[in-house]
Amino acid sequence: MPPPNRPRRRRAHEPETPVEQREGEVLVWTDGACRGNPGPGGWAAIVVDGDAEPVELSGGSPETTNNRMEYTAALEGLRALPAGTRVCIVTDSTLMLDSMTKWIHGWKRKGWKTASGDPVKNQDLVRALEAELARHDARWHWVRGHETGAAHAHKALNDRADRLAVAAAAAARTAA
Repeated sequence: MPPPNRPRRRRAHEPETPVEQREGEVLVWTDGACRGNPGPGGWAAIVVDGDAEPVELSGGSPETTNNRMEYTAALEGLRALPAGTRVCIVTDSTLMLDSMTKWIHGWKRKGWKTASGDPVKNQDLVRALEAELARHDARWHWVRGHETGAAHAHKALNDRADRLAVAAAAAARTAA
């Protein structure tokens, strides 16, 4: 136990590795944004298929949460692909990554309940995303979210997805 009045040590951040597009694989860069939580929100997915020009998808909702927009971005990015596509979903959302790669198995065993017995939040989107993932040969890759001054070439599309999601959230606010 640390001595009193001594600050607790924080867990070190997971090291980030740049995403590498594998042979025959499509990258789907995703992000969600919300102006208020809940509030007007936006999502964006950028589909990168080899040397083809990236395809930018985005949309919004007048009353939503950031997490719903993160899930929607991945869902809509996958829906834009033909069945059987080899795909890597690139996200800065550890909640979405963990929910789809770790927690979902326990939730299903427990009848879509969390460890505390509460219903899983955003279950409709988690289930839809799970169904969409089943149509593809998919893997996940996490990147650190936007950081001031952190301009890395491999994250340019993460920053672009962020700008598109923020713009979609602003548009959803004015449309409401």
